[in-house]
Amino acid sequence: QFELVESGGGLVKPGDSLQLSCEVSGFNLDSYAMGWFRQVAGKEREGVSCISSSGDSTHYTDSAKGRFTISKDNAKNTVYLQINSLKPEDTAVYYCAAPRRSPLSREVCYTNRFSYDYWGQGTQVTVSS
Repeated sequence: QFELVESGGGLVKPGDSLQLSCEVSGFNLDSYAMGWFRQVAGKEREGVSCISSSGDSTHYTDSAKGRFTISKDNAKNTVYLQINSLKPEDTAVYYCAAPRRSPLSREVCYTNRFSYDYWGQGTQVTVSS
């Protein structure tokens, strides 16, 4: 079955950088688009970024443009989210997600949470001075 395990979160200061990792098992990462999301307690889970199955296409929501970079290493079965110049408003639990069926096109991915069926347990990122 699909399993996703996030790691790399922590308590950091404004301006710091973090790299979150999502190690997957039970499916071939090369064949699936993947997404990163985040959620603040009491608010809806929001899309951050996605990467197509080919790895050649990426998308970022407005809140993530310019400071976030998504990537993946199929050989390591891992998807990454690099976050630079962290801000207090980036504080959230960060989740990676996989769809039950990846888009037919290897160049398509979505940042809509309803496009995903499998989720990791999340990793907490706290940005505070």
